[in-house]
Amino acid sequence: MPTLLNKLATYKRFTVMVVGDFMVDEHVYGAAERLSPDAPVPVLHHSHDERRPGGAAHVSLCLRALKGAVCCYGVVGNDGAGRELREGLEGEGCDAEGLLVDASRPTTIKRSMIGLAQHRHPQKMFRVDIERREPVSGEVCEALLERIAVRLDGVDIVCVEDYDKGMCTEELCQGLIGLCRSRGKAVLVDPAAIADYGKYRGATAITPNRSEAELATGLDTPIDATEIHNAGLAAKLGVELDLDAVVLTLDKHGALLEERGGAPERIGTVGRSVYDVTGAGDMVLAALAAGRANGLTWREAVELANAAAGLEVEVFGAQAISFATVQREVMVQTRSLEGKARTLEELLIEAAVHREAGQTIVLTNGCFDVIHAGHVAYLREAKTQGDVLIVGVNTDEQVRAQKGAGRPIYDLASRLEILSELQCVDYVIAFGEPTADRLIREIRPQVYAKGGDYRPEAINEYELVRELGIELRILANRPGLGSSEVIERMAKAEPS
Repeated sequence: MPTLLNKLATYKRFTVMVVGDFMVDEHVYGAAERLSPDAPVPVLHHSHDERRPGGAAHVSLCLRALKGAVCCYGVVGNDGAGRELREGLEGEGCDAEGLLVDASRPTTIKRSMIGLAQHRHPQKMFRVDIERREPVSGEVCEALLERIAVRLDGVDIVCVEDYDKGMCTEELCQGLIGLCRSRGKAVLVDPAAIADYGKYRGATAITPNRSEAELATGLDTPIDATEIHNAGLAAKLGVELDLDAVVLTLDKHGALLEERGGAPERIGTVGRSVYDVTGAGDMVLAALAAGRANGLTWREAVELANAAAGLEVEVFGAQAISFATVQREVMVQTRSLEGKARTLEELLIEAAVHREAGQTIVLTNGCFDVIHAGHVAYLREAKTQGDVLIVGVNTDEQVRAQKGAGRPIYDLASRLEILSELQCVDYVIAFGEPTADRLIREIRPQVYAKGGDYRPEAINEYELVRELGIELRILANRPGLGSSEVIERMAKAEPS
């Protein structure tokens, strides 16, 4: 049966509609090094401000990072923050035409005061919310539903992000869910912390945390919540709201999944150094939607969401985590990645992460049989051509074909192990073809490096790197230090 990692290898782009509370996260940074003389509170010495899309807007950016085409539906105020939010979403590639201007309310802003402890670690000190939480008017709701109805057939899945800021009224939620059911579109809901979930009835799935589920169900909270208690929460929500699935998030314990008619499953996650839980719920919703839009089972989608949310809590503030980074995390959890040797499948995932981070990938290749100072100098120089150095190593059969009988002196495993110990080398990979063409086509490095006294046109891979627009760099040669010379000297040396 294909694993989650195998399925992610065929992951495709998808289209998603996000409906909910679009807002601005504003961070006011400064140093908090003293207390006020007139009250026992810290004094924040302001340094700079930073604004980011928050709430449903952050869900939208998470979905964009997971390769989703996103259309946004909600309200903003007739103010600078609303215009900035729209521009920010459009700048990230989201379609913000569905954000209506409601002049009767401000754009929601969550303003966090952030102090740097000992000039190093940002820590939230206080938050100010600028908002109106009254429900949007019936006219606004009707206008939104009309726009949604026009666009709905062109999306794969719908996400509702409810922060209880007045956008997700019962009229809107039930109207949206009715439209989705009639068009065969799944709708996933990240609910607000409210006592009545009736407005979400008929959705496909819901993703509360345990405390939210306890509030919504009215079930007593035990001192030490058990699996039975958690399953009871999920079952009650699933039945009462007519859901296909309930995903109950459990912080460091992962999540509990209960599908319609099925037994509850707890899906664990790995231990994390939690820095900031902001945005974790948004990331769960986005990853679930991405997984389901790509045909993952509910269990597989929850595994993907656990991996994504785990990465989210390790960074400060709400930050979208890229698909490549999540895919690598799934790989790390699935397999051992000790050392620097990689299969091509593993290397492509890791290379995508480096590329997402804006790093320059350098590829070189060779036999590297009897590694000597010339090899070391060449590889050290190759690393200076970019940020990440990948070294392709010919298999024993190819070395023999190129160098003749009696070669290689060191087998492939030994050569990979020796190269892995060089600080300048980031990854090593074996390849069994006569040229590095396949590696180049698959990895698509920005730089292809070769050592020696080659003319560029004499390099086997020259035409390919030109075709792909890859920069070819010929590095300095160190005469007299070739492997063949070293082996010849060793053969001529008299026994002591």
